[in-house]
Amino acid sequence: MVLVTGGTGFLGAYIIKALVEKNYEVKAIRRSSKLPVFISKEIFDKVEWLDGDVLDVISLEEAMEGADTVIHAAAIVSFGNRDKARMYQVNVEGTANVVNMALEKNVKRFVHISSIAAIGRREDGGHVNEEKKWEESKVNTHYAKSKYRSELEVWRGMGEGLNAVIMNPSTILGYGDWNGGSSAIFKTVYNEFKWYTSGLNGFVDVEDVATAAVLLMESKINEQRFIINGDHWPFRRLMDTMAENFKRKRPSRQATPLLLNIAWRMEKLKSFFTGKKPLLTKESAKVAVSKTYFDNAKFLAAFPQFSFTPLDQTIQNACSKYMAQL
Repeated sequence: MVLVTGGTGFLGAYIIKALVEKNYEVKAIRRSSKLPVFISKEIFDKVEWLDGDVLDVISLEEAMEGADTVIHAAAIVSFGNRDKARMYQVNVEGTANVVNMALEKNVKRFVHISSIAAIGRREDGGHVNEEKKWEESKVNTHYAKSKYRSELEVWRGMGEGLNAVIMNPSTILGYGDWNGGSSAIFKTVYNEFKWYTSGLNGFVDVEDVATAAVLLMESKINEQRFIINGDHWPFRRLMDTMAENFKRKRPSRQATPLLLNIAWRMEKLKSFFTGKKPLLTKESAKVAVSKTYFDNAKFLAAFPQFSFTPLDQTIQNACSKYMAQL
């Protein structure tokens, strides 16, 4: 029996799909009755859904009853100030609650879905592997800091006897809800956004991350972390490829650091008057111009039978599905 937290999120839903397809018994925590439409109803009908929240210890205790394994995927991803307090609460305090309850219930296996952001970026970019130590840096977002602190709760749990492993996926792409999260870039490109940035980032297919989560769950690997990253692409190439698949205009203007600094300030001002979330924040502007390479060699060495989906294939598949829903 596998319990998934964050089961209605982008990655959590695909983890559930991967588990159900391998005939695991699955139960999942949800905060609302609405289920993602990008996963088939037939999959979700095989899941025992539990109303709860990682900040509600009572609901966690009930959810973990009878669970052999916990895959902790619940988290808030945001680069906006208005979500900061809630993000720290869910990502750090929520993870502490899940870890504590897993220890109390003697859960046999724990897979923590962290983020590449938790390893930290350097201002000069460079190459990052699992051995990198956290460094305070201007390019580390509050999301990164919250995920770093949530990881510390998992390492603390390991010190108390939790049989756990940590995953650090890069930016996750695929077919999901393009109105939010990392999937929103597909909608942005479809709407013929004119601007691109000079940055470079790591990207990975959502189904690859879900498969990796199941592989790590089934393994005997303990007290380790793994970077889950497929390809490194410049943001311009990423957006150009999406535009080609959508048959839309490519972005044609480069947003320099100066223009980005002006843009996020304008978005902040507009957000103040409209109450809507800004399209660009100071933190997301920093990420847009950074250039960091994430080394996936450790994971591939541990699972030599596994191969990552090429990013152009991920984009082609996702664009096709987004087009079909219009």
